[in-house]
Amino acid sequence: MTTQSTYYSNGQSRRSESESETERPVRRKFSKAYKRRIVKEAAECNHGEVGALLRREGLYSSQLTDWRRQEVRGELAEKSPGKKGAKANADEIAKLQAENERLSRKLEQAELIIEAQKKLSQALEQTLTDTRSKR
Repeated sequence: MTTQSTYYSNGQSRRSESESETERPVRRKFSKAYKRRIVKEAAECNHGEVGALLRREGLYSSQLTDWRRQEVRGELAEKSPGKKGAKANADEIAKLQAENERLSRKLEQAELIIEAQKKLSQALEQTLTDTRSKR
């Protein structure tokens, strides 16, 4: 495959279409801290300055709108370190322990019933053999 380049008067080249097909654009990912900073800056802007902020940062107004909604819902708030999922784990552990105790009691009861059935079966078998032998 040959690559064709077009050179401008300033010496820079423009890539051909075949070269640009192999390189794909990378989607930008924004951190929560960055989103909070931009939302805060936009809130401090006067009329008409928000557009300049968006142009400077290379953002769209729809992104700012989404980030404002996320801020209102609390999705951009910093989470306290060390407490990641601790409450959910404690609730889950308590639930599983309660279920474990319930099943243990049920198992004990079933074992007692089985033991009683064995004794009854042995007693009936013994009386049955005793009555047959007396005949």
